[in-house]
Amino acid sequence: MTQHTTSSHDNRKKNYIGSGLLFFSIFFTATIEGIILFAFFWAPFHIRYKLARAWCVLMLWCMAIFVDLKYEVEGLENVDPTQAAIIFSNHQSAWETLALRVIMPPQSAVMKRELLYLPLWGWALLLLKSIVIDKRNARAALKGLIEDGTRYLQEGLFILIFPEGTRAAAGEVKHFNMGGALLAQKTGYPIIPVVHNAGNFWPRYSFLKYPGTIKVKIGKPIQTKGRKATDINAEAEAWIREEIRKFD
Repeated sequence: MTQHTTSSHDNRKKNYIGSGLLFFSIFFTATIEGIILFAFFWAPFHIRYKLARAWCVLMLWCMAIFVDLKYEVEGLENVDPTQAAIIFSNHQSAWETLALRVIMPPQSAVMKRELLYLPLWGWALLLLKSIVIDKRNARAALKGLIEDGTRYLQEGLFILIFPEGTRAAAGEVKHFNMGGALLAQKTGYPIIPVVHNAGNFWPRYSFLKYPGTIKVKIGKPIQTKGRKATDINAEAEAWIREEIRKFD
């Protein structure tokens, strides 16, 4: 898979300026969004979620304007917004953490505890029914994921999980953790696999963002009732590995 490199873009002033404007817009508007969410802490969840989603829509618009970074989605017909499910997505950048809130139905996202250290926005994530896990305590993290995930699924929310647990390089898929599959095994809710190539345009840990069109593919639901977590995990991981190769 072709990945943009800094060396091939060093002389493109527009790219540096666009990435700078995008960084500023994210930082500035996230602060305002955090304040707004705290101001609406008393509002029903669906109101708070719409406010957060509106910010994500704004950021996707900024990406298109400042960096000429767009996206296209295949497979939306595989998502029934009235049927809660567990979303398994590969993880390459910060892009998918924003875009999947726009593309998919209302959801609770699994997030690492360290994100709570981010002033305002990190704290505001708690108002969006996020599932916070401490990776240093695997047993407690799994217990919290299953307890909170089960409750939110029963409320009708989707659960967004990045089973790799960390960002991977473009074209790479890391081994899947078992937490999401165990949640699926215990609850019987289906898994919707999602794959994308955002890392080609928004590389992990990179300031520079590159123009192009991110491709997102949503697979058919993976049924989980009566199945073992290992089998569920293996099927989801195999699908994502196979589909990401098709982006080459």
